[in-house]
Amino acid sequence: MFRRFFWVVVMIPLAIILIALSVANRNIVPFTIDPFTPGNPTLTFSAPLFMYLFASLAVGLILGSVITWLAQGHYRVNARRAAAEVVALRKEAQTRETAIRANQPALSNG
Repeated sequence: MFRRFFWVVVMIPLAIILIALSVANRNIVPFTIDPFTPGNPTLTFSAPLFMYLFASLAVGLILGSVITWLAQGHYRVNARRAAAEVVALRKEAQTRETAIRANQPALSNG
């Protein structure tokens, strides 16, 4: 249900907007890496404007994801530490339980 809602409300309008943006900005635009000699053909790349827009969007998404992942590293470290502690405590509890059962005398009905 949520997946269908997500597609109808978010993805379809986003696709329409991106297609309209691509059609409206299909003129070839030069992109020069060298700021001192802008006419340098070896450091100039020509592509439609929408490709630059989509590339900048992709780079922004990737950079934002990496920065978020790095910023949340301490949560992952704490989670691993807690998981290791849980495993150790379960092992200790199991060891103590077997020791208690081994030292307990057999119950007799009589």
